[in-house]
Amino acid sequence: MLPTTSLSSRSQGNGALSPRDAARHTAGAKRYKYLRRLFHFRQMDFEFALWQMLYLFTSPQRVYRNFHYRKQTKDQWARDDPAFLVLLSVWLCVSTVGFGFVLDMGFFETIKLLLWVVFIDCVGVGLLIATLMWFISNKYLVKQQNRDYDVEWGYAFDVHLNAFYPLLVILHFIQLFFINYVIISDSVIGYFVGNTLWLIAIGYYIYVTFLGYSALPFLKNTAILLYPFALLIMLYLISLACGWNFTKMLCSFYKYRVK
Repeated sequence: MLPTTSLSSRSQGNGALSPRDAARHTAGAKRYKYLRRLFHFRQMDFEFALWQMLYLFTSPQRVYRNFHYRKQTKDQWARDDPAFLVLLSVWLCVSTVGFGFVLDMGFFETIKLLLWVVFIDCVGVGLLIATLMWFISNKYLVKQQNRDYDVEWGYAFDVHLNAFYPLLVILHFIQLFFINYVIISDSVIGYFVGNTLWLIAIGYYIYVTFLGYSALPFLKNTAILLYPFALLIMLYLISLACGWNFTKMLCSFYKYRVK
């Protein structure tokens, strides 16, 4: 049975939240609660976060059904448990160390690469994408009859993290086993395998992002979020025709950044 809240605690006779409940539901209060739990590992549900990571590969729709449940029980779409973010950070550290090993980087070069991947590739780009999608979805995708609803910025960032995790595993883990012996070679099979992994990873990012926003019942026309697939496939075909090796370019960029 789903947890419920009595009307007396949630309203003052007219359906509005009481001042105390309204204060608990502000963005600042939710952010404070989230950051406070970040320093209490015993309060985090790592088992559930691992479940989410597994289903982001096998059945991402089930992950977003849980977001619906959170909205019904806790009146917010965004995560209130930072366990997923913590585990994602661990994945970033482990995979980046593996990347540094494969690219034959030294200790300090690997640390520089780790800082770049965490604060630029994940957090920096994530903040930019989340803010952009938050603005676009609230400005253009909210249904006219539901102007009382809006997309939480925290939810937009959660969608980015959900979509980033499969991309991270494909490009920073699975790809490691093929870089030195297959991908960065000058053969056709090298850039075919590497670029195909990029196609799958970015395609996964687009699809999981689409699922995240289509799960919100007050948004419309979310299918437009799938349009970048056409550009992605076109770019993939052009790269194969021109012999561009995206992974080789990425490795060269990383080596340049850590010098």
